[in-house]
Amino acid sequence: MRELIKLRASQVNGCAYCVDMHTKDAAAIGEDPQRLHLVAVWREAPVFSARERAALAWTEALTLLPETGAPDDVYADVAREFSPVEQVALTVAIVAINGWNRLAVGFRQPVGAYVSHRRPAAA
Repeated sequence: MRELIKLRASQVNGCAYCVDMHTKDAAAIGEDPQRLHLVAVWREAPVFSARERAALAWTEALTLLPETGAPDDVYADVAREFSPVEQVALTVAIVAINGWNRLAVGFRQPVGAYVSHRRPAAA
């Protein structure tokens, strides 16, 4: 799920370097390629769980905070799907990727050469 939220925030922020990175990292750890293609249209795609949908909505709400104001209904969905500790971890991850997006876009990070060194978790 962390790679999905990083990917979605990066898409919203127009950070091609981070979209490339997080798509490759997610694929390396075994994420389904179809789900990666559908992150951009997650509301219309039936492949995401209620928990993932809450996380993706919270990602968009915080990424677009000046426009959204972090709506109460989106927060309620996050609170229903995540424990308080998980809510903090999710929010910190969203804050972090938004910061990285701004650095990569701001400093014109070249796109395409990233190679993932991630490995699937041991079963």
